[in-house]
Amino acid sequence: MARPGPLSAENLCRRCMPDWPDFETTDDLVDLPGGLGQARAEQALRFGLAIGQPGYHLFVLGEAGTGRHAVALRLLREFAERREVPPDLCYLNDFDNPHRPRLLKLPAGRGAALHAQMQTFIADLGPAIEAALEADTHRDRVDSLLQAHKSREEKALRELGEACSADGVSLLQTPEGFVFAPTANGEAMSPDAFEALPPAERAAIEGKVSAWSEKLADLLDDFPGWRTALRESVKRAARDALAPAVTHLIRPMRETYAELPEVLRFLDAVAQDVLENAAEQESLEDEDEAGEDGGQRFHRYQVKLLVDHSSTHGAPIVYEDNPVFGNLIGRVEFIAQMGVLITHFNLIRAGALHRACGGYLVVDADRLLTQPFAWEGLKRALRAREVRIEPPAEAQGWTNVQMLEPEPVPCDVKVILIGDRELFYLLTENDPDFPDLFKVAADFDDDMLRTDTLTLQYVRLLATLARASNLLPVNREGLARMVEEGARLAEDAGRLSLQTRHLADLLREADYHARQSGVPVVGAPQIDGAIAARARRFGRYSERVLESMLDGTTLISTDGTRCGQVNGLVIVEIAGEQFGHPVRITATARLGEGDVVDIERETELGGAIHSKGVLILSAFLAARYARHQPLSLAASLVFEQSYGPVEGDSASLAELCCLLSALAQVPIRQCFAVTGSVNQFGEVQAIGRVNEKIEGFFQLCRARGLTGEQGVLIPAASVKQLMLREEVVEAARAGRFHVFPVANVDEAITLLTGMEAGIPDAKGILPRESVNHRVAEALAVMTSAKHAADQSGGRKPRHRRREED
Repeated sequence: MARPGPLSAENLCRRCMPDWPDFETTDDLVDLPGGLGQARAEQALRFGLAIGQPGYHLFVLGEAGTGRHAVALRLLREFAERREVPPDLCYLNDFDNPHRPRLLKLPAGRGAALHAQMQTFIADLGPAIEAALEADTHRDRVDSLLQAHKSREEKALRELGEACSADGVSLLQTPEGFVFAPTANGEAMSPDAFEALPPAERAAIEGKVSAWSEKLADLLDDFPGWRTALRESVKRAARDALAPAVTHLIRPMRETYAELPEVLRFLDAVAQDVLENAAEQESLEDEDEAGEDGGQRFHRYQVKLLVDHSSTHGAPIVYEDNPVFGNLIGRVEFIAQMGVLITHFNLIRAGALHRACGGYLVVDADRLLTQPFAWEGLKRALRAREVRIEPPAEAQGWTNVQMLEPEPVPCDVKVILIGDRELFYLLTENDPDFPDLFKVAADFDDDMLRTDTLTLQYVRLLATLARASNLLPVNREGLARMVEEGARLAEDAGRLSLQTRHLADLLREADYHARQSGVPVVGAPQIDGAIAARARRFGRYSERVLESMLDGTTLISTDGTRCGQVNGLVIVEIAGEQFGHPVRITATARLGEGDVVDIERETELGGAIHSKGVLILSAFLAARYARHQPLSLAASLVFEQSYGPVEGDSASLAELCCLLSALAQVPIRQCFAVTGSVNQFGEVQAIGRVNEKIEGFFQLCRARGLTGEQGVLIPAASVKQLMLREEVVEAARAGRFHVFPVANVDEAITLLTGMEAGIPDAKGILPRESVNHRVAEALAVMTSAKHAADQSGGRKPRHRRREED
């Protein structure tokens, strides 16, 4: 088997050659009008926004930073411009049922006008009432009614007094009320005189007093009715006095809204209520009590403007960044008065669904799902196609307190949720309502193909991002470095990342370096400086890891050979930044029952995917070396000095080579590091973050001194992912560092040990001086030893039984 050679420097990074025509900097490029590389997502968005059937709400899924919000909002504005402005939404007091305010829809802008006119009406109503009720004609009429009432009462009492006086009984008025007393010679008789009368005469007088007392009681029973009639007369007089004033105040509004029957009915109800209640000012009750609720009485006539579209053009687009239940559905607020919480229809507050009625509502799905009751409230509104304002406790049936019950608002709204793919799949799997309500998925790609034509479009995208942040122009070389960084972010030299957030951040940071240096244009040095500065800001942990390797705290060898020991490569992610570093992997082999012990899994530090990788290499061993005999070994694999979770299968190639070395007792060259996963047939499979892994080992080798022997083995399938930093490429070009692609475990073990892996001949016989032969031989020895041990162990019980006999 021919040993694979190292990759050339040109294969380690696909450079972008800035030979674009007709421009020198981003100032010469026009903005990209739409998104780039998101044709599938845009098509889905257009479909979802255009279809008007129920349940066709949208979920925009993809990784953060891929322009999901920007593209969605751009298309929303495009669709919204072609739609009509929805009506204003108002709430009115229901005078017959105050705890159930009525909904009023008005053409856009007219809700604000009605609200303002009613505020003016209320401001003018108090003075108008005061003027009408203080007018001389009205006061004279009221005084006349009061005087007539007074005269009537006085006349009735006088006539009763005269009648009883003729019967020998006087009607007297005392502080305690009316009393009757016998008379003698026209004067009230004293108690002593009355007691001196004969019993028969006293009894006759007492009978008269009792009879007249009953007549007085009957008369006094009539007085409340007379007073009620008086109040009604006063109220009628007040209504007569106020009618012209109220008509005068309301007439302009009736003319303005003559074509809106709902408004006319409301104005009629207001006029009737004003006339019915204005007589309270003329009430015979305590004036202070009447004055206390006068202000509240006028609040009844306000128009609660819930949603105002006077400044809206087309359909509304509402982005709710804090989707708590009340912000979505709306709420009713309370105020404290005299230690008691009260509310009324003017304290109703609109939610995002109200503001988005007739348009579009955009919500971040992860924020929505972390708010109590918000997700269920949104689903309930979408199913019913109406928004019902109610507290969460009432919506869940947890309270029976009487609350305001505003009339529900019919709501034709298109909801756009934005989230990642994992959240979309979780909702689809676990919430049966979700697929019925959100039938359209707009899936944003993370990257795009890197062709010459698309690269030029990508450059225009970079120019658009730079101009959007008012950055310095970027020249050709700077744009070429940005294209290369886009390919590195995509982890594929043949693709370009669509993580516009990261690209925009890098352009902003490069702009900062350019301004600090006093240069008028951002070029490659500024882009490289921004990349290096970012690595430095997030590099504290990686520097500490490197220092621990250099001072011997963490044991990593980069020279010499060792059986059962290899340098693997791992990735650490901190705050969104990834870096790679080597880790020592060791293996031991001994006589056993065919078990390969993954110490990481046994200590519960290994994840499921890592454990799967170890099981696969166990299957490989059995399939290749123990097809006709049992696998009689016990092996252990471990990541040395690893004290945290280990996940992924990208170290399975290194683990397999390490185990083969331990079995064959063939040492592995420590100047190499290995990354890659293997399948049951020994084929090496692609892995992720290959650039960071190579660079992590390179930094250690460079710090200790490059010898020209050091290098990294990677899957051949990962070569297309290579976009290594310039320092690694230059070292490879100078022959001081190498990157080897391997397609299978035989190629890898050959490079690592310097010994041929060994391919069986036509008879299935392996070359003696090969790794595979030594492994097979070692396993055969173990099998023989195991068989002998079993045979020996099998005779002992028989021997003991004979001894017992």
